[in-house]
Amino acid sequence: MAAKPSVIISAFADEAANHRTALEQMTALAAIGIRNYSPRFIDVLGDGKIEHVTELSPEKLERLKQFHAEYGVRVTSIGARVGKVKLLNVDDGSHNKFVPFDEYLAGEVARTIRAAKALDTRLIRGFSFYHPRGTKPEAHLDQAAAQIRTITEICAKEGLVYGLEIEPNLVGETGPLLAELAKRVDHPNMVLIFDGGNVAAQNKNGMQVFEEYKATLPWLGWMHVKDYRIDQSLVWEGAVDEERLKNFVPCDEGDSAHEMIFRDLREQLPTIQQRLQKLGIPGFYLETEPHLKGGGQFGGFSGPDGMGVAVRALCSALDYTGIDYSLRTFADIRELRGF
Repeated sequence: MAAKPSVIISAFADEAANHRTALEQMTALAAIGIRNYSPRFIDVLGDGKIEHVTELSPEKLERLKQFHAEYGVRVTSIGARVGKVKLLNVDDGSHNKFVPFDEYLAGEVARTIRAAKALDTRLIRGFSFYHPRGTKPEAHLDQAAAQIRTITEICAKEGLVYGLEIEPNLVGETGPLLAELAKRVDHPNMVLIFDGGNVAAQNKNGMQVFEEYKATLPWLGWMHVKDYRIDQSLVWEGAVDEERLKNFVPCDEGDSAHEMIFRDLREQLPTIQQRLQKLGIPGFYLETEPHLKGGGQFGGFSGPDGMGVAVRALCSALDYTGIDYSLRTFADIRELRGF
């Protein structure tokens, strides 16, 4: 019997930590059985100072690496905020910031690359910029693509890969728009990140979510796993209010068509993994970002119990759809302890 295609389960571990400490995050990952995570918000020293990973000092980055070695954890990607700023300096009623692009490259982008290299990952998660509210994202594809290409080229020079995530309110808020950005950027070091929950949260049903996933396939690099149960009382008029989204659920309970997506992904994985290997990426990551106790513009929270529920739901869905994965085993524990 042919081996089943496999994925690597990862997580945004800050969602599993009540106080966002590094110790909580590493402990939760180890207990659930996950070996990979994307750092985002973290209190490295346990002194109550929560920082974004890109803002950590060299000393704190080194301390975080010591935690990784102690707990047998590897970094999937930097859970960056790159691209979550305004494309244009226009007052559109939102609270999003505008930063001149050259300044942005020298600041946020450079700090993110520094963190990626310090933590030994080749992947950076990013976004496609906020177009002015009340305008069509299609009208801003050229400028967004030009800026994303510049970021991608800088990443490529450092041996890094830039992943562009689908998300409401950004130029790349749909699968077809992300695909169009990928065509215009046209760089092997840029891949797309699909997130079905971010599509369902736009009040799109399962078939619509699936079609948007299909649009991203030629450039798909990894996937975030969250699910959302559509709330018909939340009607969006031009922009999704992320702070009002309360209906996130495990991946087998919502409207994001994960069963349909995983069945298709199973057939696509061999081709996708060949493409990823050329970029030095060890496999296809399914990264849990469940938001089971709340989500917002720059992150979410599930608690250690919620993360456990979310990972078990993901494993169940993968078992059901015929995709392999691995969690920690006794052999891993023995190796970590030098037995």
